[in-house]
Amino acid sequence: MTPLLGLSLPELTAWVQQQGQPAYRGKQLHKWIYEKTARSLGEITVFPKQWREKLAEYPLGRSTIYHKSVATDGTIKYLLKLADGQVIETVGIPTEKRLTVCVSSQVGCPMACDFCATGKGGFIRNLATHEIVDQVLTVQEDFQRRVSNIVFMGMGEPLLNTENVLSAVRSLNQDIGIGQRSITISTVGIRDRIPKLAQHHGQFTLAVSLHASNQHLREKLIPSAGGYPLPELIADCREYVKQTGRRLTFEYILLSGFNDEPEHAEQLAQLLRGFQSHVNLIPYNPIQEVDFKRPTRQRVQSFVKVLEERKIAVSVRYSRGLDADAACGQLRASKAMNSVNNGVGA
Repeated sequence: MTPLLGLSLPELTAWVQQQGQPAYRGKQLHKWIYEKTARSLGEITVFPKQWREKLAEYPLGRSTIYHKSVATDGTIKYLLKLADGQVIETVGIPTEKRLTVCVSSQVGCPMACDFCATGKGGFIRNLATHEIVDQVLTVQEDFQRRVSNIVFMGMGEPLLNTENVLSAVRSLNQDIGIGQRSITISTVGIRDRIPKLAQHHGQFTLAVSLHASNQHLREKLIPSAGGYPLPELIADCREYVKQTGRRLTFEYILLSGFNDEPEHAEQLAQLLRGFQSHVNLIPYNPIQEVDFKRPTRQRVQSFVKVLEERKIAVSVRYSRGLDADAACGQLRASKAMNSVNNGVGA
């Protein structure tokens, strides 16, 4: 049975009609799933009792909050248990004006980036559309506050699950009402996927995880970089901007003494010259498995100064949720599974 979460109003209308119900039940179902965040068909009290009882076991596609960690800054990391027992991590990041959800697109990640905790645990499977949409509804429900922004920067590589990610973006936009311009899809760069993504002409922001200013350094950090050289990646990014008219974001994790020297900033500026783009610098968030260090604020600002002097748009993002292991690069499948296996509950 295909879960109903993630289906559009026309699809839900067709489904209720297949069940022998009138078409207007589709609109009721849509409202209860996306506005009232029902977790079972049995909760939908506007439906006939006999029909509800008949469909009591039909899945809507909601997960269970198995555990959550609250950081001192109010960021919350959720361990969500899926229908097959797998566990993913999702992060709710509140500010006074916004509630951002960092969603996962896969259980684990096959990219194995050296600085990222998720890749250390390996890859299990792609997430289905409903499993992606559910993360946003779960955070919205728990915070009792409307989600305003979504970033596909959780566990997994979104462009290795493009079909389900784009399906989820459609649902988040049309069913939940989150503007595409408030959605960011982050990728480390997968050969041939960025040009294909451009063909969809989405209004979301594409963020490319660069993390190095030359091919040699990038291959040390990202195993897949050898098969997708930096010049080809940048060429595809330029074509993406040309095709979509959308500014592209480049993410660059600063690792002290590794990729944060002035010469690296110079190389990066040369690489991005004449580009409709924005560089998002992220001081490294520590994980146990590697010995990279976070740069000092002085080194970060020196890097920023070089880029600004060369007219490169740049900002620094100091990640939220660091003390709850909920910051960029700290999400991991293995730790989530260990929490479940050891009986850690909410």
